[in-house]
Amino acid sequence: MKLRGFEFEDQPWFPKIIRDCMTDYLRFLFQTFELYQPVLPLLKDALIMTNSHQILDLCSGSGGAMEGIYENLNRTFSADIKITLSDLFPSVLVYQHLQYLTDGGISHISTPVDACDVPSELKGFRTLFSGFHHFEQKKAVAVLKNVVDARKGIGIFDGGNRSLWMILLIIIVHPVLLFLCTPFFRPFRISRLLLTYLIPIIPFCTVWDGIFSISRLYRPDEMLKMAKETESDNYTWISGKVRNKYGMSIAYLMGYPEIEND
Repeated sequence: MKLRGFEFEDQPWFPKIIRDCMTDYLRFLFQTFELYQPVLPLLKDALIMTNSHQILDLCSGSGGAMEGIYENLNRTFSADIKITLSDLFPSVLVYQHLQYLTDGGISHISTPVDACDVPSELKGFRTLFSGFHHFEQKKAVAVLKNVVDARKGIGIFDGGNRSLWMILLIIIVHPVLLFLCTPFFRPFRISRLLLTYLIPIIPFCTVWDGIFSISRLYRPDEMLKMAKETESDNYTWISGKVRNKYGMSIAYLMGYPEIEND
């Protein structure tokens, strides 16, 4: 059963400085523990099927898993792969940092991008990591409908186990990791130290959002049902689950237009 409530990161009034620090922490988790490593074969297959070397990542936060994904795709798929980060609340400082680290392989959109209404001039196979659960069902369908209308492919990946054990793990692990690892997050922010150790707003909001994120996760069959509501008869939709080395489930939905034969 999904809990009702809100996530701080989704609120327009939420201070950007705290939101950015929270998403920096998530990027650290995804990158350090390679939580999304098992979805790489799915993503590579979809890129091949759509003949794409460009990824438009939606709801990127502070870049999430994309640094590690870029490194892997650049090494095992194509040296020409390009990734563009975007978000409704873009973390431009971090995006510039990632652009520098990857020598431009990862670029970004500095202005807000709504996943429900992506500008037509933004090209590439769309991805959405740890973000689909932020959309209630009507808006989630709108995200997929926008993809279909644009005739683009999309890969949606949402990691986590919807269980009391996972919620308990969040309550215990997030504060410990934030306490131990905060000084090593990059780019460095004095505000992150103050809001973690002196006034622990970041740990509180991270645990709060983590609990409601887990409770809102969509199952593969729920995502597939929403995809079919887009009236996309000429699309291929695939949903399922994979597990990473820590036993965490990752629900996914892949969609792309069917190849038209002459």
